[in-house]
Amino acid sequence: MKQIAKSIIALTFILTFLSPALYAQSKVSWKNVRVLVYKKNGKGYVHDNIPYAAQAIIDFGKQHGFRVDTSSNPSVMTEDNLKQYRMIIFTSTNNDIFDTDVQRLAFRRYIEAGGGFVGIHSVTGTERRWEWFKMMLGGTFSWHARFQTFTVRVIDTKHPSMKGTPAVWQKADECYFAKELYPGPRALMVNDFSTIDTSDVKQKETLAKNAGLYAKYFPSAWVHDFDGGITWCTTLGHDKKDYSDPVYLKHIWGGIEYVAGTVKSINFSKAYATSFDEPVRY
Repeated sequence: MKQIAKSIIALTFILTFLSPALYAQSKVSWKNVRVLVYKKNGKGYVHDNIPYAAQAIIDFGKQHGFRVDTSSNPSVMTEDNLKQYRMIIFTSTNNDIFDTDVQRLAFRRYIEAGGGFVGIHSVTGTERRWEWFKMMLGGTFSWHARFQTFTVRVIDTKHPSMKGTPAVWQKADECYFAKELYPGPRALMVNDFSTIDTSDVKQKETLAKNAGLYAKYFPSAWVHDFDGGITWCTTLGHDKKDYSDPVYLKHIWGGIEYVAGTVKSINFSKAYATSFDEPVRY
């Protein structure tokens, strides 16, 4: 019995003091990192923040010593091209952003090969008819409240990507909601939609409808180990001024740094899909 008790104590010690290792990151050799910033938009609303977001990431590259390519041309979506990138960053993409299903397949196989993905702001409004893409994100765009200041809260303060994000953040932005939700993503930060102005009856009714079964909080940033790759997304960043705001820039840098430290290699021999809409192999 004494031996069992000692084993339990030892196990408790390990779980208590070593569990933070679950979030251990590899030290990033930034000179070996290359990222692709993809800015393509389909028909519909196009955010004016996109060039500002792309420039912010270019500036990150200059500051930290990694290479940044930018493109709005879906022809970049080939395996031969994508294999050089540690991550692909979508900056406020919206609607259909690929021209062909062959391009969709190349992007999917990049993720299956172990690739990294960072989605900024309206990324949940992207490829709304592609099931695999919606599964990767954990859902698809439903609605957002009008631009206003509301409260954002970090709920996973130990996650390395949250180290620069205020624990409680009064942020002027759009409070996003999603539908067709899929299990898997781990929420890191949430919009406190109880702080949204509901003095307008229509806004109050629409908010309640889109909040669904959520009582007070809705995810605003999350990570998702999905189908071989790693995804980090934030719904914040509507205002082009955000991309010169040090607080917001620390927030998206946390995601970029986390993905860069998590992706080990891009190996297309691990990719299995032969069509863009093939069922996921769990």
